Amino acid sequence: MSRQEPNILERIRKDMDSFVGQEVSLKANTGRKKVFEVNGILEQTYPKVFVVKFRERQVERRVSYSYADLLTEVVEVSIGETRIGTQTN
Repeated sequence: MSRQEPNILERIRKDMDSFVGQEVSLKANTGRKKVFEVNGILEQTYPKVFVVKFRERQVERRVSYSYADLLTEVVEVSIGETRIGTQTN
């Protein structure tokens, strides 16, 4: 399993690369039944994390998550009705 996991994460990163600069919906589980939801721009992808930029109360903010967060479904990123980073076999 661990041998295959880097390939899955690399595939998720490449999938995310194609959406850089586009508006996305982000939904993140922050623990204790709390969910963080925001619409923003997929600003950048890095080898281990991706960054989403959004505005909150007239202030520009950024959040970053790892591709493993997408794989484990702690974070969901969508463009329209299409979820990004989900494994489809």
